[in-house]
Amino acid sequence: MLVYRCEDSLEGIFTAVYRIYAERLPREQVRLALDDEVRLFETVQRCEPDAACSEKVMRTLIRRFGQKDYERVCFALAADDPDKAQAVYRTIALGLTLQYGNGHLFDALADPEVHKAFQLSRNVEREFCHLRGFLRFEELADDILYAQFCPKNHQLPLLLPHFADRFPEENFIIYDVKREIASVHPQGKEPFLLHGAEMGEERLHRSAREADYRALFQDFCRHIAIDERRNPKLQQNLLPLHLRRFMTEFSDSTHAADETQCH
Repeated sequence: MLVYRCEDSLEGIFTAVYRIYAERLPREQVRLALDDEVRLFETVQRCEPDAACSEKVMRTLIRRFGQKDYERVCFALAADDPDKAQAVYRTIALGLTLQYGNGHLFDALADPEVHKAFQLSRNVEREFCHLRGFLRFEELADDILYAQFCPKNHQLPLLLPHFADRFPEENFIIYDVKREIASVHPQGKEPFLLHGAEMGEERLHRSAREADYRALFQDFCRHIAIDERRNPKLQQNLLPLHLRRFMTEFSDSTHAADETQCH
């Protein structure tokens, strides 16, 4: 068994998929891995990311299965799961070989790897939809908008195009506390990711107006709430606890810190 050790990124995993097809390796004799674990009778080969190879895989997926299935693959690859590379590779391999039903990539759900990739994609997409509505920005000095969050999955590459489209003329930063990665969007320019960024509370310099904005928003949320209709269980289903740590309306609440900490 040949194991391709690839980088934990869309470009890295797509490059490994391209190499497998370029070398005409049988899918039963190859495995994709993100870690250094070696099993008995396995040979590990390092696969470095290549933008050209990755783009070829991307174009093939969109041409054969459409934009929606390609987006589902991207969601699956954003999951925080060590086995996602193999699950996605197996899904692509079966999709290209079998062409189930009407040609959708995830039609072979009876296969455990395809089912796993589908579940990963669905979980990441659900969190992505939550974050589009629940991510909170605050105003820093020099008119910079800043948001920090702690997602379960690697959501920054997915969220950045969404907010760049919403705020094209704003300078903003979105910081992933768990992974220490920041997305930076300069006004009117192309956004980019900054790895290894350190942006703790002591480094933030909020604008003079931010405290007033926060107080107004918190007061608004308190006044529109109807105490007789409080339903914490339903609220938790619609707004998971791990998203509340950096939300303005919960910043002065009495929610248990242990339930909202970033792990």
